[in-house]
Amino acid sequence: MQARTLLFPLVLFVTGCSTGAWFKLPDETRLLVNERPASFDQGLVRSRPFSWGAAGGIPYRLVDRQSLTVKSGKLRSRFRVASIFWPPVGIAYWPMGYGQRCYDLTGDEPSTCTHEDYRQLRLAERMRR
Repeated sequence: MQARTLLFPLVLFVTGCSTGAWFKLPDETRLLVNERPASFDQGLVRSRPFSWGAAGGIPYRLVDRQSLTVKSGKLRSRFRVASIFWPPVGIAYWPMGYGQRCYDLTGDEPSTCTHEDYRQLRLAERMRR
């Protein structure tokens, strides 16, 4: 019984402090999300949740190896239910997360990855470990 009592707060803690999505990127590019200092390669991207300003979409940029912008736009976002329960005021500061499980940024507009692309990204991530 005590293990169940501890499990719920642990699940809230883990889901409340990060958001993540998979990204398929064009060759020789890196992803910058919401102008944060970290850039990411293709694969799983985990980050802190986003503020209310991302309700209209999460700004992103694709940059080449010389840090020149190749493409920019907005990713679909969604409200994170976990922020309601995240103490003390998660709903006020970090209510938004990625709106899709997997984004394909190789085309003109962000789209949802195909099932095969998603499977390949997950397999590549497992092989890196």
